[in-house]
Amino acid sequence: MRPRTWRTLTRIIFTVIVLFWTLFPVYLIVITALKTYAETMSETPVFIFTPTMENFYHVLFERELVQNILNSAIAVVGSTLCSLGLGVSAAYALARYKFRGKENISNWILSLRLLPPISIILPIFVLFNFAGLLDTYAGLIIIYTLFNVPLVVWLMRSFIEDIPREIEESASVDGCSPFGVFFRITLPLVAQGLVATAVLCTIFTWNEFLFAVVITSRNTVTVPPTLWNLVGQKRIYWNEIMAGSVIVMIPVLIFLILVQKKLVTGLTWGAVKG
Repeated sequence: MRPRTWRTLTRIIFTVIVLFWTLFPVYLIVITALKTYAETMSETPVFIFTPTMENFYHVLFERELVQNILNSAIAVVGSTLCSLGLGVSAAYALARYKFRGKENISNWILSLRLLPPISIILPIFVLFNFAGLLDTYAGLIIIYTLFNVPLVVWLMRSFIEDIPREIEESASVDGCSPFGVFFRITLPLVAQGLVATAVLCTIFTWNEFLFAVVITSRNTVTVPPTLWNLVGQKRIYWNEIMAGSVIVMIPVLIFLILVQKKLVTGLTWGAVKG
């Protein structure tokens, strides 16, 4: 067999293995969501069964997942917009201006992202309880913004630094104000980076569990605690958990499909330079 044929065969085998490794868990989630509780808990794995949509209806309406998806969406949109607004401004200042202690400030911002959430959960709870922010949308947005801003700063700083200063200087010479340079020149040029950063912030907020459990109780419960509540003391409703997992994957999947091109461009920005 020719060497080229061996290489092609090796690539095909490797691709099949990777696809199986990544897609088989999704397959298990989907088929479990379509089973009854008895079929799910059967000692012998059941692969031939009559699909049922009852789990989806039960999770959406009886478990109030519809309202909780709305709560998650509000937290995602609010925290992502706030994080981008604060983070991009800070990233621009760190990338374009020289001032004393700039690198120390950058390292301090990064340290906030590296801080283990479990280490500050108790002070956060006490502070939010004193400020009346428990079980509120404002509390969710504030805490998620706190953890997303460092990510936005460090990602967007690298994107902004890749833009030649001469472009902004030319706009300034033509009479554009500093704010005009930022909004009319810089932001459009880093649009792909903004999309990639927004996707990462969205995924983090949508999937976050710890703070959602601690600072929400009834009115603003998000998706992860809802699925966690399906784990009872005597029963684990795997069929409903998987049905909920399928439902909550769909919005993120649609969002990723819509921004796929800009996301790939943003994540590979600066990887190859001519």
